[in-house]
Amino acid sequence: MKNIKIFDTTLRDGEQSPGASLNIAEKIQIALALEKMGVDIIEAGFAIASQDDFKAINKIAGKIKKSTVCSLARAKKEDIEAAYQAIKPARKKRIHTFLATSDVHLKYKLKMTKTQALRQIEKMVKLAKDKVDDVEFSPEDGFRTEPKFLFKAVEVAILAGATTVNIPDTVGYATPREFGELIADICKNVPNIKNVVISAHCHNDLGMATANSLAAVKNGAGQIECTVNGLGERAGNAALEEVVMALKTRKDYFKSVTNIKTKEIATVSKLVSNLTSISVQPNKAIVGANAFAHEAGIHQHGVLSKKETYEIMEAEDIGLKSNELVLGKHSGKHGLAYRLKNLGITLDKKQMKEVFERFKELADRKKKIYDEDLLALISDQLKTEEQKYSLELLQVVCGNKTKPMAMVGLKDSKGKNEEISVIANGPIDAVYRAIDRITKNKAELLEFSIKAITSGKDAQAEVFTKIRKNKRIYSGYGASNDIILASAKSYLNALNNSL
Repeated sequence: MKNIKIFDTTLRDGEQSPGASLNIAEKIQIALALEKMGVDIIEAGFAIASQDDFKAINKIAGKIKKSTVCSLARAKKEDIEAAYQAIKPARKKRIHTFLATSDVHLKYKLKMTKTQALRQIEKMVKLAKDKVDDVEFSPEDGFRTEPKFLFKAVEVAILAGATTVNIPDTVGYATPREFGELIADICKNVPNIKNVVISAHCHNDLGMATANSLAAVKNGAGQIECTVNGLGERAGNAALEEVVMALKTRKDYFKSVTNIKTKEIATVSKLVSNLTSISVQPNKAIVGANAFAHEAGIHQHGVLSKKETYEIMEAEDIGLKSNELVLGKHSGKHGLAYRLKNLGITLDKKQMKEVFERFKELADRKKKIYDEDLLALISDQLKTEEQKYSLELLQVVCGNKTKPMAMVGLKDSKGKNEEISVIANGPIDAVYRAIDRITKNKAELLEFSIKAITSGKDAQAEVFTKIRKNKRIYSGYGASNDIILASAKSYLNALNNSL
């Protein structure tokens, strides 16, 4: 069996999804969960992009013990220096540098000749190699690059010191057969290719990112670049859970394995969904709510007789199980900390104190506390960090014989409190209008969805919202066993992200 490295770029490419926005505390939690799951390389961000990105990478580099921590960098001196400084605390470091090689990118974006591009690749890969032993090079838009020039660019990068060469289908244009053939052609035509790992980075614009990535494995790739839940630019990237479970379920065909602990998949998927405020579609492969559901009578009969009639995977393989009561109102801080650790959540003392207080409040209102409740509570708590406005007061009056009214009080980051009452068409409409007036927000609400986290009348609700402001889209997440409060938190979270 060939071991395929999993390169996770949820914190870099995934965060570029429209509306996705993570603060540093959230990025750290995701990085720790990825490490617990067994991800080989975590691309923690793009160090030169912003001071926040740099800080997040730097803090993640100081906390990760087993996985390699990587930063993206253009083939520019200042980018590579920033990437190196950001990942410096990491035990295992990688710089991932890239330069576009397709004719359209060279002519219109970079305004470079092919000769200039080759010189730049050689120079910048050497610079990265002087700083770290582990260097990855990507010829951006590799699939649409003229093959002979692509082979030359890869050869130059390897001679300059690259240890991994990544072939991106940057715009999701490839088909599986074509992409597999390209990887095979690279293996045949690049003389020093056996000295490095070939990687595949596929986008999902035509819905073939996972298929293309797997075709790459069949033809010689030893690393797949992917994201949790398939997050990423435009239609997203190859989904980690799909790639990993395809390799596991069809190891007879791919003759390959990964280091991923698949029983962590469901938990990590939920955590990423909550923290990015992007819900997973019900029919999403592997981690969608319907992935292991059977409604048709014929299917139900078959599954009851023998699971293998309609199921090719065990739900338990990705960590799904029936809701298990783990904590209640009599549980202490140590019990909570232990359960959170099992879920891959690590908090500092201040965060733990705040979470424990909220846990006790929830336990007083809700008798049964499930893992899903804890993940929602943690996600909701992390959303309140580094935000401009916090919710201090919420009172709502509504009914079929009265006009809906909401009183909302917000506190800004400077400690200023402001309260306002609004009458509107419904309770949530009144809450949102009140928040708009206090913050002087002019955002347009694009999406609003609400669902129960677990069963029961006292179940917590998760609310996902999406707003448009200044032509950009921002997402929000909120959780509570009060649906109006969850709705307020979600909308305020989206607004805070826009600020």
